[in-house]
Amino acid sequence: MISPPQLLTDPFLQLPTENSVRVVWFTEFAGDKHLVVYGDKFDRNSIAKTTKLSRVREDQGSRVADQKANGQVYEQPVKRDIWRHEAEVTGLTPNLRVPYFVTSIREDGKKVNSEVFTLASTPKPGTPLKVLLTSDHQLKPMTAANLQKVVETVGRVDGVWFAGDLINVPDRASEWFDDNRGNALFPGLQGRGNYTMESHDGVKVTYTGGKIIQNAPMFPCIGNHEVMGRYQRKKSLNDEFNDTVPREVAENLYGKKSLIDNSFNTITYEEIFTLPETKSGGKTYYAVTFGDVRLVVLYITNMWRHPQLNSERKGRYIEPETDLNNPENWGYGQLIFEPSFKGSDQYDWLEEELKSPEFQQAKYKVVMFHHPPHTLGDNIVPAYTNPLQIIEKDQTGNIKSVNYEYPKNADYIIRDVIPLLEAAKVQLVFYGHSHLWNRFVSSSGMHFLETSNVGNSYGAAWGERKRDVPVNYPEDDYTRIGDPNGLEPVIPTISPLLGEDGQPLPYIASNEITVFSIFDTGTGTISSYRFNTKKPDSQVVKFDQFVIGN
Repeated sequence: MISPPQLLTDPFLQLPTENSVRVVWFTEFAGDKHLVVYGDKFDRNSIAKTTKLSRVREDQGSRVADQKANGQVYEQPVKRDIWRHEAEVTGLTPNLRVPYFVTSIREDGKKVNSEVFTLASTPKPGTPLKVLLTSDHQLKPMTAANLQKVVETVGRVDGVWFAGDLINVPDRASEWFDDNRGNALFPGLQGRGNYTMESHDGVKVTYTGGKIIQNAPMFPCIGNHEVMGRYQRKKSLNDEFNDTVPREVAENLYGKKSLIDNSFNTITYEEIFTLPETKSGGKTYYAVTFGDVRLVVLYITNMWRHPQLNSERKGRYIEPETDLNNPENWGYGQLIFEPSFKGSDQYDWLEEELKSPEFQQAKYKVVMFHHPPHTLGDNIVPAYTNPLQIIEKDQTGNIKSVNYEYPKNADYIIRDVIPLLEAAKVQLVFYGHSHLWNRFVSSSGMHFLETSNVGNSYGAAWGERKRDVPVNYPEDDYTRIGDPNGLEPVIPTISPLLGEDGQPLPYIASNEITVFSIFDTGTGTISSYRFNTKKPDSQVVKFDQFVIGN
């Protein structure tokens, strides 16, 4: 008996324009025809263009189908066949929502339909919108609960801004589509999750996520977990993910041929999403007008490496002794994937974008990227700059050590990008990476929001809890506690959590309490909410609110 066809994902919305929007979905069969059916009477349709994802695989670390432990089914990376379908729905009237569903017809003529959802073109200026601000899902434990509470609390949102780290290993297909623990990316954002947690009372509670992106376009940016390392050089996808080297190193080692395969790439991310594109950056950095907002999305992220000095892994500050004489295996520190310093292509593009009529005339001016300019989290350390490599050799010329330093005065975000944003009167800088909630305000009144305590947290450098920084390294004198770049965190304005001393905390860094934030463009208000996943019957609490704009 041949099983009936199934969709791998529900449809989701991409790249709205004044009179159109793209509808995207995935299957595990190529099919004969795929289409969107839409209209009040479902009397219109649009045929989808089908492409095949080129890099997605499963491996020892996948949790998919019958594999529930490492290597049960897959002993090495194995290609997985997944097809992407995209149809453009045109002739839309601004601010008018239209019902739609998708149909995929398999080669044997059997078909499968999605549920009915609604779509719309890009909203007109003056339209009040609710935008979900989120990041760092990464299959973490609280994510499904977080997204479920978004829908239960605010209903349908009009857009999603995702500040990077959608998954963990971008070429591992199941992390996007169908991890068997029930918390892959698309199921969570489409209300098809199935993640079970245990409450404080020992009762098991299953969270499903929320039906969000079927009805609202998502604009993501690249985080460090959207970047894969050298292609097919390692025996697992985890190792391949960690095997990044700078482009110039790859060119010296391998020549210009296959430079992307031999350094790092964002191929799967770019194949999955349809986004605005720029001449210099393609899909990796872009700008879009959405209602009253001009959203500028930057590619600001670097390779995360472990801070310990005695590690046998490629480190943030050192190379392991076992590889000192084999530069091909070095990690090259926390290398930056795309330059953003003054004079770089991205900086020049940003400078022009901030002068554009679209930006200048927007009521709200928002910039989103992954790496934090201000945070109490750990991942702001060291400074965001290209690693300064220091090689020590003995008298015979053998390498004794390879170390990396990151001069604080060369931090590209603080030195180059932020002054540009301040001068352009950006009102909000939104980012993630450190898995917590905290916010800051600069002396000019520019707001900084990190609302990435979605799935789990690694703590905040506050009170007695200090960052892990090696003694006698340059970072040791300024980064142990607080924001290394000098701003004081803002205490939540409505209902802050209290510390053990009874004083209000300026952050949420919890593995039980999850946080989401909503931007209401009708009032310019950004509200943050928290929910205790270990108390499933508890209420969602609005704990902070602030206003941007005039």
